[in-house]
Amino acid sequence: MSTRKMARASAEGPAQQHGTVKVTVRDRASSIPLVGAAMRLYQGMDPQGIVLQTSGEAHLVNWDPTLHRKMKVDRTGAHGIVTFTNLDPGVHFVLFDHVTPFAGNQPIVATVKVDQGGLHELFFDLDIDPEMHLSFEAPGQSTRTDGAYVGKRAIVDVVFRGLDKAVGNDVVLEVDDIWQPRAGQAYSAAQLIRKPGRYRFSGDLVFARRSGVIVSTPGILAVPAVPGGGDGARLALSSTFDAEERTPQPISGNIGVSLSRTETEATPDLALWTLIRNSTEALSFNNYMDFLDQLFCQPAGENGVVPFERARFGAKTAAYQTLKAQRALPFTDSEAYRVLKAATEAFVMVNCGVLRAPFAFDPVNDNAYLDRRDIPANGSLEDALVQDYLESVGGAKMLPYLAVIRRKLPDVPVLVPSRNEEAELCFGIIQDRLTNPCLIELIWNYWQEEGMLVQTMNAITQRFQNLRGPSVTDPLANTEIDMLRPLNNLLWGYTQDEQHRLTVVRRNYEYDHHYGIRLDGKAVRGMRPADSRSKFLEAFHHLLRLLTTFYRQDDDTTVKADAFPILNALKEVHLILSQGAHNQYGDLPSTARIEMLMQQWLLARPEFREFLPTRVMVAYPEPWMDRVDAMKRLQTWSDTSVMHFRNLAIFGEQLLLSVRFGHWSDVYEATQAFNWARFWRPQAQGYIHAYRAATGVDLSVDSGNPAGEATLPSVLLRQRLAQQQRSA
Repeated sequence: MSTRKMARASAEGPAQQHGTVKVTVRDRASSIPLVGAAMRLYQGMDPQGIVLQTSGEAHLVNWDPTLHRKMKVDRTGAHGIVTFTNLDPGVHFVLFDHVTPFAGNQPIVATVKVDQGGLHELFFDLDIDPEMHLSFEAPGQSTRTDGAYVGKRAIVDVVFRGLDKAVGNDVVLEVDDIWQPRAGQAYSAAQLIRKPGRYRFSGDLVFARRSGVIVSTPGILAVPAVPGGGDGARLALSSTFDAEERTPQPISGNIGVSLSRTETEATPDLALWTLIRNSTEALSFNNYMDFLDQLFCQPAGENGVVPFERARFGAKTAAYQTLKAQRALPFTDSEAYRVLKAATEAFVMVNCGVLRAPFAFDPVNDNAYLDRRDIPANGSLEDALVQDYLESVGGAKMLPYLAVIRRKLPDVPVLVPSRNEEAELCFGIIQDRLTNPCLIELIWNYWQEEGMLVQTMNAITQRFQNLRGPSVTDPLANTEIDMLRPLNNLLWGYTQDEQHRLTVVRRNYEYDHHYGIRLDGKAVRGMRPADSRSKFLEAFHHLLRLLTTFYRQDDDTTVKADAFPILNALKEVHLILSQGAHNQYGDLPSTARIEMLMQQWLLARPEFREFLPTRVMVAYPEPWMDRVDAMKRLQTWSDTSVMHFRNLAIFGEQLLLSVRFGHWSDVYEATQAFNWARFWRPQAQGYIHAYRAATGVDLSVDSGNPAGEATLPSVLLRQRLAQQQRSA
């Protein structure tokens, strides 16, 4: 430390008796100021309690703050400066009130003799001397290089000449959200280089207080808050580097010629697509039926041992036990239906949210799926998801798309409710909606409804209530329902609960809100929606047609398929989907999924095989489907098999989830669109085939009629039904 006295003339004459001390705290080597450093001011006293008027150097050898009078505590500002004014003449001491590993953890104290009306400067020059070492590491490799290229990880290591690294939590490194602290490395952070350009590293070296926060006492000022929050002194660190595109690989030596599909490279969003695929498969009806069977039909083994089939549904079973105690129905004789409803809700809750550890990765099957798509799987998908893809905002990991939304709402608090506080929330974002969104699309329900699932169940419940159908001749009117007697309690609960289920009108308005598509029929006529996605169908079908062209090029080993049209189409569909992702988006799709899963399970019961004239020899992938086709034949509804509508529901949901939750608006390289097209090829081509089988429109051929692309599926289905009835 150094002291500089600046005697200045008093403008007010001899009456001015006070002095001023200006303290500057900085790093000696770099001259970087310490912001928010707590500085204590003492008035020097001798052992007899008399104010010191001579040098106080002797008191610095064995510093004892109890001998001196505490005066003030204040913090340095943005330039590392704090000023103490109105000081009586005499000796004063200034203490740097933070841990000092660079000084052997000895207190740093300076003395200054204050003169009447004088300005005195103290300089705390600390031997911290931080240095930032920048290096770059390719994915899956441990060798570091000096070149910054797209796809590498930039790593910053902060080292010191005057600071021992073994300081525990007394000195920590805090970095911006876009930089991720490295596990096990106290002074190191990393960031994935996603695109060329200038990158900036910024952070703070934070020094903890020596004696904690000072409580305000009479005659002593309380310690002001640190700029930016916290209680430590901050030494700002920054560095920049320029990233470039990857260096082309030079070819030399003997060149052999062979034909193979175009190679690609792994991108971090492969992990998200894998989770979406695994989540939708976990929500499949067959998995749901297995869960209900083990929950209600399989007893525990000998000595109470839980069978393996029951153990693998542990999380869903625990959620069911919790919900079962919370759900009640306002009518009698409904216990069987109540537990079915609670179990279905638990099944959907656990399987739709898969962005919370443990993640639903299956390394063997996931890597095999990527191999079949000719996409390399470099390293662990879980590591790629957590370290490279998810972004940290306010300490919470979330998808890049949702991170953008969160940053747009900095004034809205994030709430972490407990189970008993959910009904008391007033204003804010529930954290689980950001970090673990439910991966469900309402288009699944739309295609199941177009496949006559809901209408089939409605016809059965009408017959259960002894109501004749709307047609002149009701084929179920003279049908005996005695074989449904074992299901009486379930059908009773389902029928009585109708007033609490979503209506077809409510679902129809939401279909229009999300996708600009709607049902066709008497129950939904006269719709007057307030907000419709009228451009969705055209944009989505345009994307599917581009995929057909892309796959044709990708299969040609003499051509490198162009993925830029796919990227632009993905951006367009993502934008349209995001415009409808609010209000009921998080609740209505999950509620509709729960209700339709219960309908499928009821129809899959063996009793309905006897009640309806099903075709046993047709290999339906799910047991409820032949019941729906049987009802369609009885009622002379569409003769298109429900299998195609089921495929449209499954494949459409997977495709739209990957488009909705991807951060496509900030992607400018075609590699991610290239990988997306290959990853979702079975689903895209399956959707195109099922759409042609259901509506007669072939999305695999070029169309010069954009208006035809936007024709509602319900209109096409009505036209095909009318043609079917005319030819009958």
